This record gives sequence, C-alpha cells and structure tokens, in this order.
Amino acid sequence: MKINNPYLNSANSIWVRGNLHTHTSISDGAFSPQDTITRYASLGYQFLMFSEHDLIAPANGLDTKGMVIIQGNEITDEGPHLLHVNAKKKVEPYSDRQKVLDEIQKDSGFAIISHPNWEEDFNHCPQEFLETWEHYTGIEIYNGIVRRLPGNPCATDRWDLLLSQGKFVWGYANDDAHWDENFGVAWNVAQVEKLTLENVLNALKNGNFYTSTGVEIEKITVNSNTISLTTSNAKKIAVIVDYGRRIKEVQGNSICYEISDTFPYSYIRFECWGEGESQAWTQPFRLV
Repeated sequence: MKINNPYLNSANSIWVRGNLHTHTSISDGAFSPQDTITRYASLGYQFLMFSEHDLIAPANGLDTKGMVIIQGNEITDEGPHLLHVNAKKKVEPYSDRQKVLDEIQKDSGFAIISHPNWEEDFNHCPQEFLETWEHYTGIEIYNGIVRRLPGNPCATDRWDLLLSQGKFVWGYANDDAHWDENFGVAWNVAQVEKLTLENVLNALKNGNFYTSTGVEIEKITVNSNTISLTTSNAKKIAVIVDYGRRIKEVQGNSICYEISDTFPYSYIRFECWGEGESQAWTQPFRLV
C-alpha cells in the first residue's frame, strides 16, 4: 500500500492563510477593493483573490498590505457558478460549463466549483455534472455565505462521492465574502516554502493546503504507512474513508494512524473539530 501524500516534506515550509472567493463593490459586495484588502489583512490573511461576477477586477494601484493578490472571477451567468483562479483573461459564461472549464485550462488557470449545496434544493450544482465534467481542480467543501442562505454551507458529502468514484479533486473553503459578517468565516491554508504568487498558486492547485473554519493544523507527516497530524486547538479528530465512512476518531489535538497492507479503502482524509463550529479538513491521501 502506497500513500500519495499531497503535502510537502520540507522542514522549511510555512503555512499561509487566504481566501479565494471575495466580492467587492465592483460587483455585489459591500466594500471597496481597498477596504476589502484592509479587512483581510487585519485578520492575518496572506493571500486573497477577487472573484467578481463575470469580470476580472483590476488590482493596480491598491495597497496590498503585504498580501499576495490573485486575479480571478466567478463565472456566474447561464449555469452553476465556477471560480476561475489565476485568470489572465475573461472567460465567457457559456451555458455549456464544460466549454468554460476547457477555456480556463487554456488560460493557465484552474477552476473550483462554487457552493454545490446552495439553494433550497441543496443542489446548485447537480452531482451528475460534478461526476462528468473534466478539467476542474476541486469544489468548495465549505462556503461561508451559505450559512445565511438556503442550503448547506458544507459539501463534504459531494466530495466523498466524487473521491469514492475515483474522481480525485481537492476540497476548498471560502468566505464568498459580500457583507461584513462574511469575512474570516472559512479559509485555505497553503503550505509553501516562501510567500510568492507562484508558490501559493502551485500549492492550491496541487493539494498542498488544508481548509478551516477555526482549527489550526500545525504539522502533517507521512512516514512509510503512517500518517500523523498535529493541531494547536482540535478537540477531536476523525479518520474518513470512502463514501464518508468514519473508521476512527480520537479525543485530543493529534492523531497517528497506521494503514495496513490490506486496507480496503481508496483514500483517507482527516476532519478536525475544535470549539463551537470550528473545524479543519485535510486533503485526501490517495491509496494505491
């Protein structure tokens, strides 16, 4: 049994926090781009993407407050919403979303499916689309604004269905910031050796990150057939495998899990719980 570890085995790596789903007054957000940057910087964020609806917002002339700013947009019209990360040019919101995903790939960006469990039917993006579309990197497994809208902000159910069927995509958590109470709800923590745009994008594309609503993961290591996870503030950690099955949970802030040679599952991931609603999710470790 081999464990495909998405995380860096580098003693020099650092964890940097950021949001990839942010709206400002350029589209339907409450605050200007500069005010939005200032708010996220005050929360300790180190990277941020503007994702206005069907347009790429210029970032020239803004005080970044030391943050890495990623260009992007949320493709909104004519179908399920998609985040276009590292957008060099606007991609038209074709009703054929596969065409959109193909265009994003050609643009050297990558796509994330937004809030699949949003709306009254909990089905903003039908599962059959997620299962058949190609050329997207992951889905939002947590979307902060949906806490205050119809639907479920969490979409780990969709994620586990995809992973269990062999569609190996990453899970992202974002604020989908529009209003004051949407800031600092959910975030991605990328593992990089240095804070640069290229390093952050590579980490987010390659799975070198975890997602959180408040639990901080300090260290993830893989040694032979053992995965170890240490947090600063988790109260409970669970081991999740195919179709969302929870095969083990421990009380405390760390776990060391050994995988046997006859382990019958195709992937393993970890969910952590802290105080209140705070959680963290690792990316999946594929088992081959």
